[in-house]
Amino acid sequence: MELKYDANGLIPAVVQDADDGTVLMVAWMNAEAFTLTRQTGEAHFWSRSRQALWRKGETSGNIMHVREIKVDCDADTLLLKVLPDGPACHTGERSCFFRVLE
Repeated sequence: MELKYDANGLIPAVVQDADDGTVLMVAWMNAEAFTLTRQTGEAHFWSRSRQALWRKGETSGNIMHVREIKVDCDADTLLLKVLPDGPACHTGERSCFFRVLE
């Protein structure tokens, strides 16, 4: 199956805990990040703000070990099921989705 990247060469990746289904974060991947993720079994992403490739946990140690990659019906969004070594969020929260809108 051929993935459908956007005009910037990116595809969104929803990252979910493989054990309990918690959505941990959403990030972007380019073709290189996708390839590295598949080759290494560790989540790699493209930072839109830094315009650079990054391996999740590279500086924090909170690596995400990829157990499964799914693609949606349109082939334009990925779902990564992972076993995280620590919190997903840079704030130290387990998930980036910890704030509730009122």
